[in-house]
Amino acid sequence: MDLLPDVWRQDYWLPPGVIWTDMEQLADSERPRPQDLLITLPLALGFVALRCAFERFLAPPMGRCLGVKNRLQVTAAPSPQLESFYTQSSKQPTQSEVVSLMQSCGKTQRQIETWFRLRRNQDRPGQTKKFAEAAWRFFFYLTAFVAGLACLMDRSWFWDHRDCWRQYPVQPMERAHFWYYMLELGFYGSLLLRISVDIKRKVNFVIHQDFKEQVIHHLATIFLLSFSYCANYIRIGTLVMLLHDSSDILLESAKMFNYGAGWRKTCDSLFVVFAVVFLVTRLVIFPTKILRTTLLLSMEVFQPFPGYYFFNILLMVLQVLHVFWAGLILRMVYKFLKGKLEKDERSDEESGAEEEEEEKGDESIDQDCYWEKSKETLNSKLSMLTNSCVLNNLTNHRSSVANRIRKAQ
Repeated sequence: MDLLPDVWRQDYWLPPGVIWTDMEQLADSERPRPQDLLITLPLALGFVALRCAFERFLAPPMGRCLGVKNRLQVTAAPSPQLESFYTQSSKQPTQSEVVSLMQSCGKTQRQIETWFRLRRNQDRPGQTKKFAEAAWRFFFYLTAFVAGLACLMDRSWFWDHRDCWRQYPVQPMERAHFWYYMLELGFYGSLLLRISVDIKRKVNFVIHQDFKEQVIHHLATIFLLSFSYCANYIRIGTLVMLLHDSSDILLESAKMFNYGAGWRKTCDSLFVVFAVVFLVTRLVIFPTKILRTTLLLSMEVFQPFPGYYFFNILLMVLQVLHVFWAGLILRMVYKFLKGKLEKDERSDEESGAEEEEEEKGDESIDQDCYWEKSKETLNSKLSMLTNSCVLNNLTNHRSSVANRIRKAQ
């Protein structure tokens, strides 16, 4: 029973010499309270509903403007036994299961493996779904960045980071910053609610590796924002949110153009700009400005305490993820500069194995197209050859008739 009160001990959350009653100097609307975080739950559900409406009504016309189309897929032939095994047992049967299916279905191993490959490809998200997800995130990050910049540019701590700690923790909270926090928390909460149905990501052909980093990132962000709100680290927290949203806008916009047709140069240009902004904001500004402010400048005002250590640990977890993603981006930039960047390594793919399946399917489609074109070319050449032969015969016949007439004369 005493565990919950111990969690809120003032020496955990507040600097030495500061007690909770000191916070009561602020009005209720200016003082962050833990129960305020409950509003993020309906906000997260609201974001999920808003996203569904956005992907249903706004994303499709936007995709058509950019030429987003789903790839042509060959559907698997109807097979009740294989379909039952696919839906109830496994989407990727083992070798022994394939042998069992061969006996029950009367098909060869190659036919069964091909059927499962085509059937898995049918469940893959199309380009339009990937575009809709990227467009939704772009819309939110752009709105959040513009709104955040508007409510922070005229604040003193935006330019002088020492003001983030002056009179801490007795700092009044503005309503604009309250809603900035709640909306960001609600958005990341909605991402967690949808993470099981969203498009999985893969990196470096390792299945779901980046998916795990995304979960860690969302959880760390939610914990960071929640703790910083309760401990009234709102000033530095708003700067962290603004910094992260700035590069996310460019990433999602590059994805949007990547899914379109005929926008390769635009996509490449946005990717280059994104890479520069990401590396500058996450590897330069974040450690030299944000971490320096929380680790060093804050100690000019108070001595370290448990909340200080916890807050900085969360920030450093984010920094580790920044380094992880920066390594991937630098590798992509290296390939791009060498002219070998064939595909965005952070593009939304279900898995490396399924990517190979799609490529196989594309190869078979390309082969069909190739043979169709070859047949058309062959027919065209045969037609030209036939016409040429007919013309030659007519010409020879005409010249022979003319010779006979001359001889008769």
